[in-house]
Amino acid sequence: MKILGLDVGDKRIGVAISDALGLTAQGLETVMVKGQEATVAMILQIVHDQDVEKIVVGLPKNMNGTLGPRAEITQTFAAALEEGTDVPVQFWDERLTTKAAERTLISGDVSRKKRKQVVDKLAAVLILQGYLDHAHSTK
Repeated sequence: MKILGLDVGDKRIGVAISDALGLTAQGLETVMVKGQEATVAMILQIVHDQDVEKIVVGLPKNMNGTLGPRAEITQTFAAALEEGTDVPVQFWDERLTTKAAERTLISGDVSRKKRKQVVDKLAAVLILQGYLDHAHSTK
């Protein structure tokens, strides 16, 4: 079962996909946000093209576990995805994944310009891999 992972931002959405067994996450692409309707359509096209059976959306909680304005925007986007497909959408706590992705890229000596191009995709990989690891540890 292929699972899509999303790191939803204001300007870009990082997209990752699992292997067919649901064991590993790989970065797929970064989608530029062009209004909610057009962006949802782009994500749903990926879902269709990749035969995705579940979508995992990173939910940016505050450090104390509460939901702020960014989380509400993400929930609205996820609801729009759900309306456009019968593929289930699930949230996954994504606290600090973008920071972890940036640290990984910096430690790999990736230039600032290149980091900007791949950080969202790497954050999506971290979100999806966290979800997959948790799913397999609770079986």
